[in-house]
Parts: sequence; structure tokens; C-alpha cells
Amino acid sequence: MLTIGLAQLHIHAGNPRYNLTIMQQYIQHAKEENCDIIIFPELAIPGYFIGDLWEQTDFINESIACGEEIRKAANGIIIIFGNVAIDKNKKQHDNRLRKYNAMFIAHNQSFIGPSRSPYPFYIKTLLPDYREFSDPRHFTSLIQVAQEENCTIYDLLSPIKLNTSSPHPLRVGPLICEDSWDDAYQVKPMLNLQQEAPIDLFVNISNSPFTIGKTKKRHELFHEKLNMLHAPAVYVNVTGIQNNGKNVYTFDGSSSAYNQDGTPVYTCKTFSDELAILQYDEVNHQFIPPSGYIQKNNTSEITSIYEALHYGIHTFLTTMGIEKVVIGISGGIDSAVNAALYARVLKPENILLVNMPSQYNSDLTKNLSQQLADNLQCPYAIVPIQDSVELTCRQIQDIQNNQPRAAAAKLQLTDAVLENIQARDRSSRVLAGIAAAFGGVFTCNANKAECTVGYATLYGDSAGFLAATADLWKHQVYDLAHYLNDKVYKKEVIPQEIIDLVPSAELSAQQDITKGQGDPLCYPYHDYLFAAFIEKWNRATPETILNHYAKGTLEEYLGCPISIHSIFPNAAAFITDLEYWWKRFSGLGVAKRIQSPPILSVSRRSFGFDLRESQLTPYYSQAYLHLKEKLLTPQK
Repeated sequence: MLTIGLAQLHIHAGNPRYNLTIMQQYIQHAKEENCDIIIFPELAIPGYFIGDLWEQTDFINESIACGEEIRKAANGIIIIFGNVAIDKNKKQHDNRLRKYNAMFIAHNQSFIGPSRSPYPFYIKTLLPDYREFSDPRHFTSLIQVAQEENCTIYDLLSPIKLNTSSPHPLRVGPLICEDSWDDAYQVKPMLNLQQEAPIDLFVNISNSPFTIGKTKKRHELFHEKLNMLHAPAVYVNVTGIQNNGKNVYTFDGSSSAYNQDGTPVYTCKTFSDELAILQYDEVNHQFIPPSGYIQKNNTSEITSIYEALHYGIHTFLTTMGIEKVVIGISGGIDSAVNAALYARVLKPENILLVNMPSQYNSDLTKNLSQQLADNLQCPYAIVPIQDSVELTCRQIQDIQNNQPRAAAAKLQLTDAVLENIQARDRSSRVLAGIAAAFGGVFTCNANKAECTVGYATLYGDSAGFLAATADLWKHQVYDLAHYLNDKVYKKEVIPQEIIDLVPSAELSAQQDITKGQGDPLCYPYHDYLFAAFIEKWNRATPETILNHYAKGTLEEYLGCPISIHSIFPNAAAFITDLEYWWKRFSGLGVAKRIQSPPILSVSRRSFGFDLRESQLTPYYSQAYLHLKEKLLTPQK
């Protein structure tokens, strides 16, 4: 019987020395528990999302030096961990130092590599280059090494034999993250390793960010592969947050042990650091569940969303050293949900809620803002903006009236300009000033639907230090409001009236919430339409949408629970709406998203570096234009 420790730990990206210290503590703990093997995640020393820090040779050397410290600690225990590796005699394709995303196995203070590898470490075979991942930008794969060695990849994909306390060597199949997600690749590392020699234990070390539904999908993947290969596996992932500048990703851990039929025997608690001590029967190739442990079923989507947001906000604030937050609250659902989220992270006295009414804000929403603040027991301030908005308008008019050289510019205070002046006054002047005086920062309360079409004011409500809910569709924001009341607070902190109100910016007389006059977006239809533009793997265009509309299959394609024909009486109305929002998504919306705050990413595709955008003009294919003409031409 072998004792194996799964080290699920919070990796601090870009801080090798800190990570080394934590790893040494885990190793000492594992030795005290008489572990034969301890397994750490992928790139446990340098971290994963560190941008182009990979181009700094000094940083690489520091990470390697930390890896040497781990090697020295491998006395009386086998240590498996991820780190960057180099070959000083070779170059990357960009002519920089050759780097590998590698798995190191240290035993008796020496590194052990695969039997046929030219290096004393295993090199990641499959390098992802999609979504937020860009491994080939920095690392060389095992596939390329095989080409350079003038051999096949199968010549280098080989198990690693470990001499443990067991009388028989343990044949380990080394894998790094993507190596198990091989469906779309020609090379199949798990299958190839098992064909080489029967594997006693697959070891997958990962640095994999949280995405809604990913844990369930991962369990399904390992169940299918291990059941086919008849071999057990361990999966070791990190916790913490990492970012690429525009996206803040949470890492949920969910490290697991699987028996040879693919059944998960143990899964670490999500978003929690843990050294899981497991017993492995190397004769029968199965894990023994810890006494009293019960494998939990998958959590609901809204539960996982809340857990990711709560953990992400808490960890981001702690990492950045932020202790105080200012939140502008309007009496609407988005700001209410953000306030309730932050109030579970910070002490009430460290959150200042600010309502900034103009002449267009109703007593209803002002009273609801007060009620929300009372329920959360947070400090509350009312800062009317009508006088300052009117001052700005007068100053613009004075430019035209009193400054002849500027008068030729023909400044016009249109309705849209007046609305945007209010939004900018609230954020750029009031919230920014109050946050500085409070010794904190102010939030961006955007949702994903608004971000998609730029339904926000640049330097106004699109501003803030972090957009915690900007990867949630509007219907998910409502679901989260119910969850916060029912499950988190277990009482109505977000007033039901806020949930029931029609969404409205209250920026003009035409957005009178007491008359049911709200935003131009139709929820949840536009949520599902915009999701098709962004989140589907084969992303939709107007051509895709119009084809499904013409066939009568649009609701099914979008997954929309309401009838399209209940919203649009005819094809002309449908096409007008489609083109209106497509222009905003593809046009000015891109410019606004580029200048938006970092997003706390939870979905399968979020704005930021996950969805790389160029500022282009909206485009309609010829097929779309032909179908549009056909649908709009009266039938004879």
C-alpha cells in the first residue's frame, strides 16, 4: 500500500520564492504523514498566467533554482512537480532561450525522466493555443523535440518507473493538463503511454482555471478514458487567482483521484488549499477512499458561480492589498448584486454605498437603495448630481456662446450626450473622488449583455477597478440575486422590489421606471442571442441567426426559453433588431470593451484576452443579404 499526497495549493503567479516556501511546508507535512509520493500542480513554482515574464531569463533561472531546492528535499519521499525547464543549447522559434513546460520527478535528491527522453524531465506534449491559452508562444512541445531528434513522438512518450516502498516498481504515465484533453489532437498521450506498457498510475498535473461546468466535464473525460484504458489516475490542480491583464481567473483546484474504471474516489474541496492523503493499492490498482469520505455530486451552476465570484473577489482584494470599496448603487439589480457580493467579503464599515440621483431618478429606486444599504448594514451616502450635470451643460454651452474660435465646432447637447454626462459625472467625478477620499477603489457593476453591445458609457458606468459580474448574463444576475437571498444570507437583503423592477438606466424622461419604461434590451432573449455571438465554439453571425429564424429553429439553436415570435411580429422587426445590436456589438462596443476594467471570468468565453477582438466595421455576408432580401420581399 502506497501513501500518496495530492498537494492542492494556492500558487502565486510570478513569485517563485513564495511558492517554493509553501511547497516546502507541504513536503514537510507529507513526510510527517509518511507519504511515499507527493504531487504538486503544473508550473507550481513560476505560475502559469504571467504574460511575457517568460521572456525574462533571470526569472527563468530563479524558477529553476527553486526547483533545485525541491530536488534537495526529495530524501525519503518522491516529489512530482511542475516547473519551467530549459535547454541552453537550443532556441525557441522566436530566437529566445528554449523553454519547456515540464514535469519533474525528484527521488533520492535526483531527477528521473522518462526512459527514452533526452532530458531528466517530462515535456508537455499538447500545447493549447485557444481562448486564454498561448503555450506555443513561450514553450516547445514534446512533438517538436521528437522532430528535432529525428524520431516519432511515440519514441519519446514513455512511462517513468519509480522505486517505492512497494516490492514492485510503480509505472507512472506522466501527463500535463492538456495532455488528457486530446480529442481534437492527432497525438493521444494517454493511449500511447498505455500501449507502450501497462500504466500503474496516470499522473496529470494541471494549472487549469475555473469555468462553469468544467469539473463535471473533467470527471466525464477521465471516466471515459480510464474506463477504456483500465488504469487509475490522479489529477492535481492549483487554487488561487491568476490574470492576463484583462481577465482575472479563479482556480478551483478540484484535484481528484480516479480508479481504473474512471470513478472518482476522492475530490478535494473547491477553492480550498489541501494536502489530500490517499492510500493506493498498487497491486489491485485502486485507491482506498478515506474513512467517512462521501464523493459529492456536482454542484448547481449558480452555486459554482457564486463560489467562484466570492473566492475571486476575496483573493483579488487580498492580493492587491485593497481593504475598502465604494459601490455606486442605483436601486437596480446589477449594483444590488455587486453590493451583496462584496458585503460577504469585506466588513460592512469598509464598504461605502453611494446613491447619486438626478432629476430622472424616482423615489422608488432611491428608497430601494436606502433599503439595500440598511439590509447590508453598510455606510450609505446620497450625492445628488443634478447641479453638477447642469454646470457641465452650461460650461459646454458657454464654449459655444463665448469662445468664438471654439464656436465653429458646433457642440450639440443631444439627448444621448445628456445621458452620458450623467453617467460620467457619477463615475469619473463622484465615485472616483469618494473612493480616493475613502482610501479605496470603486467597482464596475456591468453585466455581460451590456458589455456585448456597449450599453454603457465610456468613462462612466463602464469604469471601475474590477468588473466582478461582467461575465454574467442578465438572467444569471437575477439567478444570483435569488441565490444570495435564499442560500447565502438566508434572508431578503436584496429587496424583492429590486428583483421585480424592469431594468432601467433612469437617464431621461423616457426611462421612467414608475411607468414601466426600461432599457432597450429584451431579456432573456438578447442574453441568448449575444451568447451565440460569443460563447458558441463555432460563433454565430447574422447569417447563422437569420438562417435559423427562417427555418423556425432559432429558439432551439439559442436555447432560448421564450418564443421569438412573441417578441417580433414579423421578419422586418426581427431583422431590424438583429442588425441594430450586431452593429453595436461589432462597432463601438469593441472600443468600449478594450478600455473596460479587468473581468472576473467564469464562463466558457469572456471578454478581454479570452476573446481577442480587433476594431473593425460590422460586416454582413452575401448569403445573409440574399436571405434578408428574400424574407423582406412580399410573397406574390
